[in-house]
Amino acid sequence: VQLQASGGGLVQAGGSLRLSCAASGRTFSTYYMGWLRQAPGKARDFVAAISWNGETTYYEDSVKGRFTISRDNAKNTVYLEMSNLKPEDTAVYHCAADPNLIERVVAGEEAFASWGQGTLVTVSS
Repeated sequence: VQLQASGGGLVQAGGSLRLSCAASGRTFSTYYMGWLRQAPGKARDFVAAISWNGETTYYEDSVKGRFTISRDNAKNTVYLEMSNLKPEDTAVYHCAADPNLIERVVAGEEAFASWGQGTLVTVSS
């Protein structure tokens, strides 16, 4: 699976953005998908993940209630709706695909079956 993230940009605090991650490959619908982010000078952090059928979602505590992950398997795309953005959300956001994504995140692994180039989100105060 090859991944292409888009939708980043500059937004004021309190604003919203929608990130998209387009995937190619026939196995997309069988993979868990996730978003991770890396702020300048900081380690990579998990943001959100979604099961292969979209029925189960996972969120990092700081984004719960503000971010929503979803997927459209017919379009091979996963989305991250971000609202009430805060300056601390500023980071490069990457999408990832892996059949065992949650297990890898919990284990602190950094390698996933597929990894997309990042899209920069900048939130000004």
